[in-house]
Amino acid sequence: MKRIDLPEREGWQAAAEAVGFGFHEMYGEPYWVDDAAFVFSLAEIEEAIEAPSQELHEMCLDLVADVVKDDAVLDRLAIPGEMRDLVKTSWQNGDRHLYGRFDLAYDGTGPAKLLEYNADTPTAIFESAYFQYNWLTDNVARGVLPEDADQFNSIQESLVEAFAAFPTEPIFHFAAYTESDEDRGTAAYLMDCAVQAGHRVSLLDIRDIGVDAEGRFTDTDDRVIDLLFKLYPWEDMLREPFAQHLSTAGAMIVEPPWKAILSNKGLLPLLWDRFPGHPNLLPAYFEDDPGAARLTNAVKKPLFSREGENVVIIENGLVTETAEGDYGAEGFVVQELTRLFQANERFAVLGSWIVADRACGLGIREDASRITRNLSRFIPHIILE
Repeated sequence: MKRIDLPEREGWQAAAEAVGFGFHEMYGEPYWVDDAAFVFSLAEIEEAIEAPSQELHEMCLDLVADVVKDDAVLDRLAIPGEMRDLVKTSWQNGDRHLYGRFDLAYDGTGPAKLLEYNADTPTAIFESAYFQYNWLTDNVARGVLPEDADQFNSIQESLVEAFAAFPTEPIFHFAAYTESDEDRGTAAYLMDCAVQAGHRVSLLDIRDIGVDAEGRFTDTDDRVIDLLFKLYPWEDMLREPFAQHLSTAGAMIVEPPWKAILSNKGLLPLLWDRFPGHPNLLPAYFEDDPGAARLTNAVKKPLFSREGENVVIIENGLVTETAEGDYGAEGFVVQELTRLFQANERFAVLGSWIVADRACGLGIREDASRITRNLSRFIPHIILE
């Protein structure tokens, strides 16, 4: 693994906007980086990223099967008592899921380490699946990269195949905060994949979902929503007054309620307890566990957190870095601190994509901080033998 510089493509910004990637710049800062890349060998991808990601996902599913039976653990995960039957039934019924993203620490010198599993509302899917592949083919075509340059990236094909497994009779509604360029762009890309799989689709703002007299979800045209993709986290959804309608709505929701278990940082200590010493796991404990106090170099994370908010880095028992935010009321976990790939005074986190139970691609973000936040940048990758 290494980071290299390349000449950027002329006019790539206009090309990005033409395909719906208007959020290539966010918060006044560049998000997509066109003039650099991370380079891997094929063996690195297959042995250090793809295979461990597949195994980690299977370990997570194995864990869910037991967690749904244990109210004490569900309480640890701060899943509301009145919503637990919804989560349990979703798993027991085998509700179909779509995708997720492991965030991994890897610097080319040892096993990749799981930092967290974004299993419910992961973004960066468009740039991982589509735009970085365009970047690859453009650079091969203009002779900047060799013809045999490749990418760990079958994400789009996997998404289309996964969408084909959902029923095509109902309209597939996609709900997101449409005022957010990133959320709207993510939903629009997934809608396109669903169309390729034979679905009729409709986009709506998640705040515009209604409820009819029979307790079913409806769209702005008063059509009943039978199949719903929601780019909105379960930890919020389960706590809102609207949640009372989840049991009557009758809609198939993607991601399903059981993903509330995997998208919770409490997954980390549960995995470590179940698979202690696993090479791709870091020691992790709930904050009140005695094991947490023994970690003098650690990262403290809220059970629920987005964009690195309220994450704290502790070194030699002292706080050395923090991120402000509004999370933490439900509790924290403590995970052993590990090394990230570092170059140009930036730290890289690998996003390994799982689609329909298959590890299928990679997207990499880097940040000036070891806490990956909303100003992180996306760097494409290539495989060279």
